[in-house]
Amino acid sequence: MFATYLIGLREGLEATLVVSILVAFLVKSQRRDRLPQVWAGVGLAVALSVLFGWLIEYTSTSLLSRSEDRELFEAITSVAAVVFVTWMIFWMRRAARSIAGDLRGKLTEALAVGSLAVAGMAFLAVVREGLETALIFYSAAQGAAGDSGPLIALIGGIVTAVVLGALLYASALRINLSKFFTWTGALLILVAAGILKYGVHDFQEAGVLPGLNNLAFDITGALDPTTWYAALLAGMFNVTPAPTVLETIAWVAYAVPVLLLFLRPARRKPAPAPESTATTTVIERGADTGTEAEAEAASTPQRA
Repeated sequence: MFATYLIGLREGLEATLVVSILVAFLVKSQRRDRLPQVWAGVGLAVALSVLFGWLIEYTSTSLLSRSEDRELFEAITSVAAVVFVTWMIFWMRRAARSIAGDLRGKLTEALAVGSLAVAGMAFLAVVREGLETALIFYSAAQGAAGDSGPLIALIGGIVTAVVLGALLYASALRINLSKFFTWTGALLILVAAGILKYGVHDFQEAGVLPGLNNLAFDITGALDPTTWYAALLAGMFNVTPAPTVLETIAWVAYAVPVLLLFLRPARRKPAPAPESTATTTVIERGADTGTEAEAEAASTPQRA
């Protein structure tokens, strides 16, 4: 359940930060009359994400009658979820520094167009996170059929993210979001490796890949699947005591290089010339993902 909680927390906080930036910009620009359009766009994005999650589950449980078809569908969604997780982690690392400015610029353009454009802007900013969450949650919770625990954990992660976002917006809480996204990103890479391993197993059960009975090792005697810690490892990272050779190769081939690429220090760029005046909000400072960005923000003069 921790894996699904982490998914809800990470994706939820990204969406919450986006909404906070939009709301803060409208409030500071004396355009509170556009707030209902923002919330309408957010609500529509949430509704579409829930519908997408239900559609995936309905397709798997009701539209696909053969077990081989269900296994193949689950394998494909697992691979798609890994692609989305990987793209999201590296995109956030690269774009977080400029996301506030980009959102403000797009919202300024939307304000000039009209109410529907504002609602559409908020919708597009949130719906990506929602669709990713639905797909990743389905893939991560495949092994917990009939168990409501993963869903509760996901909702708990989203609620935690909303509370953190509200506190950040109110400046009542200051957390190092750079470290937060680094640690959660590293954990999500391990979760994604487990999802990929699960997908390979589904491909093998569907007959697409060979080697279903060709085990890489069997440590069932040392890692009893009935114990709580074995269940925890299986639930978080899909670490099982008797994986196949292809599952093990897939897990290692994904987790090791992606972790190394993600955790390597960012290249330093020449610092821009300091401006005479600048403002740096709590959200903008927290969204910086590199030590260079934090140092730049710390050295930027603050307006009284």
